Amino acid sequence: MSITNDTEWIGMQKAGQAVAHTLREMMNYAQPGMSTKQLDEYGAGILESFGARSAPYLTYDFPGYTCISVNNEFCHGIPSDSRIVQEGDLINIDVSAELDGFWADNGASFVLGNDIHNHQKLVDASREILHKTLENIRGGVKISDIGHLMETEAKKRGYKVIKNLAGHGIGRSLHEQPDELLNYKNRFDKRRFRKNSVVAIETFISTDSLYAETLRDGWTMVGNKGGFMAQHEHTIVITDGKPVILTEANEILK
Repeated sequence: MSITNDTEWIGMQKAGQAVAHTLREMMNYAQPGMSTKQLDEYGAGILESFGARSAPYLTYDFPGYTCISVNNEFCHGIPSDSRIVQEGDLINIDVSAELDGFWADNGASFVLGNDIHNHQKLVDASREILHKTLENIRGGVKISDIGHLMETEAKKRGYKVIKNLAGHGIGRSLHEQPDELLNYKNRFDKRRFRKNSVVAIETFISTDSLYAETLRDGWTMVGNKGGFMAQHEHTIVITDGKPVILTEANEILK
């Protein structure tokens, strides 16, 4: 969407605050020995306290309130009573929701407890790349140039980007135009970011794979060549200068 009035500004700020607070609290709440279902239900309670509704459930009838992926699971992991997280696990939580007709999306990867499996370097790379990306996005910048920046920064650190996952426009629904905000340069994409538009910018930084594939459960995605992936995501408003980060309260860049 493109924000055109104060009502839309306030609506998007509230939606952003709801998902950001939920993500931050879920990351703080997670501990070894907990099931991903327990963590999901905790997040659901926070969303409900804001009056927000789970976006993946509303949009896709997803079997959970949030997506929680562990270790080799790249994204869209289904919360489960049998999935118990352990010390050193690489966890990704993606929280998106609707509140009073406005939608916001954010996510983060993190290491649970001590980094005994050496995932922190990948997590840090994803976070740093999102930070640099946000510093370079503004109205008039080519979308493909931002993708090129993300892939270049990943390669500098010895990583790859997932080519079939992407950021997206958001606001009045979960996925809007501009879609396919890729982590690499598509030379055929001539589009530019537009001032006042709302987009969800996300990294997909991988150790081994270039593509994500869906498992038999119909949701969970893993790498086509295995390995691990880290993702960080903010919902932002494009301006002539630095973007307004609607989900800044998740504190993922601190």
